[in-house]
Amino acid sequence: MSSRTLRAIPTLLRIGVAETVAYRAEFLVWILTTTLPLVMLALWTSVAAEAPFRNYTSADFVAYFLAGLIVRNLTGSWVAWQISEEIRTGTMSMRLLRPLHPFIAFTMSHLAAVPFRTIVALPIAVVLLFSSGASALATEPVQMLLVVPSLALAWLITFSMLFALGALAFLFTKTMALLNLYFGLYSLLSGYLMPIPLLPSGLRQIAEVSPFRFMFSLPVELMKRPIDASDLAVLMLAQVGWAIVTLVGALWVWRKGLRHFEAVGG
Repeated sequence: MSSRTLRAIPTLLRIGVAETVAYRAEFLVWILTTTLPLVMLALWTSVAAEAPFRNYTSADFVAYFLAGLIVRNLTGSWVAWQISEEIRTGTMSMRLLRPLHPFIAFTMSHLAAVPFRTIVALPIAVVLLFSSGASALATEPVQMLLVVPSLALAWLITFSMLFALGALAFLFTKTMALLNLYFGLYSLLSGYLMPIPLLPSGLRQIAEVSPFRFMFSLPVELMKRPIDASDLAVLMLAQVGWAIVTLVGALWVWRKGLRHFEAVGG
């Protein structure tokens, strides 16, 4: 990263904060759309009300989905929709005239919104989590320390995948269909709708190695269940691997789409 980019980061963060405050109504709507874990919490706790469901008690489901609410609010991103809209309206051309790579600019803008999500959503989730599901939380110190880097990696994987999907708008006009497909796969394979162990066997095997698990489920697992040291190392390395793959893939799709955009525009 160049010195020019490093000097620009504080300014970009301030701009991101200003945009979040300026569009607070839209931001609040976005926050409210990430509360699906609360819906699933009500559903699955009612399933386990009489007896544990596949070894999941009501407390387990409470801990899982409230941890999921925390993860979703800290790692969610709308960059694909933002890029797609800028390409559609032509404002992307102005962004491309700036000396800073759009990946960095969008990254800073979205990171600036994270504290606002924390203020809105996390206090409720944390209170409920420790009052209703504390007995189902993991307590291993090393594992809990890894929650923070795991959340950061989950954010990067999510952001990179959505950045790539947004950049596909350079090449295709119907990107919303791809975004809907992405969200369907994410919901099913990440553990967003239900814990991955509850999926059918074949689907579970796919979910366990897919990038979607490392976008949502792994940080939840770190908070939720004890993991052997060897398995923990493998999972963290896999998450780092997916972060690298998705980052490289996002930049490749951007370059590919940008060449097409410049050729058409020229």
